[in-house]
Amino acid sequence: MKNNAIQPEDPDNWIWGTFYYNKNDKRIFPPKLNKMMGWTINFANPRSIIAFVVLVLGFVLLGFAVSYFFIK
Repeated sequence: MKNNAIQPEDPDNWIWGTFYYNKNDKRIFPPKLNKMMGWTINFANPRSIIAFVVLVLGFVLLGFAVSYFFIK
């Protein structure tokens, strides 16, 4: 068994090559396979999922606020 804590490029840590899933990695947003593309979410970390939901809800609420106050 190898330590995958800091190896996001290991193909065993990716589901369908898209979703990062590594229980040993405690980072909320690890880098993507292509580091030029930014970060991704570690779906094995519950804090990552909570951060993702909060981020999406924030954008949805922002969209509703903009449409309510500025679009008449």
